[in-house]
Amino acid sequence: MLRTRGIEVIGIDPTVRLIEEASRRDPDGDYRLGLAEALPFADDAFDLVVSYLSLIDIPHLAPAIFEMARVLAPGGTVLIANLTSFSTASVASGWQHGENGERLHFAIDRYLDERAEQVRRDSIEVVNHHRPLSTYMQLLLGAGRHLTHFDEPRAIGGDQHKAATYNRVPYAFIMTWRKS
Repeated sequence: MLRTRGIEVIGIDPTVRLIEEASRRDPDGDYRLGLAEALPFADDAFDLVVSYLSLIDIPHLAPAIFEMARVLAPGGTVLIANLTSFSTASVASGWQHGENGERLHFAIDRYLDERAEQVRRDSIEVVNHHRPLSTYMQLLLGAGRHLTHFDEPRAIGGDQHKAATYNRVPYAFIMTWRKS
């Protein structure tokens, strides 16, 4: 999506299969194996650093946040889109159902306790890390970044029933941070 807007993109991921899929979908793209906790780039190398639904998959968050801050050029922006901490703190599937199967409410538990949980997405098993929102905020503030935007966007378009369900409980957040 960024490349269609004329932005030169380098994508990293520690999973060979995901790098192969990205390369298959975008043969002209630059996709590399790598860890967010040890980015193979010089200081101040990028005007934009994007973390899209990946912070929950990173076991060592503090070094990853430090690395994002390190490779960001002065005046640059870090864009983060991640699952909300409500989603990752859910009990079982989160939704508690009534006698007729209707969704009554979304249950969370141990919100402030950081923890890891094995999950399966399609045919890939990953470990998701629940962290309260304060963990992300404190690390980014500690890295000297300044919050410029925060949103928990509503679901729009697509199946209206599904969108209504997503809109009952915040599912994801988006935030941008600047480097002075």
